[in-house]
Formats: sequence, structure tokens, C-alpha cells
Amino acid sequence: MTAEQRLRDKLTAALDPERLDIINESDLHAGHRGSPGTGESHFRILIVSAAFAGQSRVERHRRVNEILKDDVGTRIHALALATYAPGEAVPQARVD
Repeated sequence: MTAEQRLRDKLTAALDPERLDIINESDLHAGHRGSPGTGESHFRILIVSAAFAGQSRVERHRRVNEILKDDVGTRIHALALATYAPGEAVPQARVD
């Protein structure tokens, strides 16, 4: 299973998102210090979930990091998060 699919499966199971965009940005970081060179180390995630309603941005990010704790810092070197609850202003286009 790819790292992207693993992230998708975990986040979908835990947060039942209305929208989940996962962008692999590993190619942008090839050769950087700390990059393992696997092609699956740097990701940008946009997620919209009712589970985030009433939570601050920090609480949302902590929740996602807890869900992905077995991957971040091991398989995943860097993770950029954009977390929203339904009804909040969200970019309409994919975050490429």
C-alpha cells in the first residue's frame, strides 16, 4: 500500500471527511536534508470533516497528527495540513 493510500484510509476511517485532498509533494523535496528519497515523504492534506466542528485549528491539527502518529516521523517526513469543518470557507480547487 502506498503512503498516500495509508493516509487516506486512516483519515477516512477516523474522520469520515466530506472532502479529502492528499497531495504528494515529495518530488519538490528530493535531495533535501532529512528526506528519505522514497518519493512518499512529503504530503499536503486538505480535509473537511464534521468532526472538526467547534475545534480550533490547533485542536484539529493535533487530532490529525494523533491519527497519523505511526506514520509521521517515520514514513512521512513532512505534513502540511488545512483542516475545516463543513460550512467554513474552503478552497474550491484542489490544493495542488
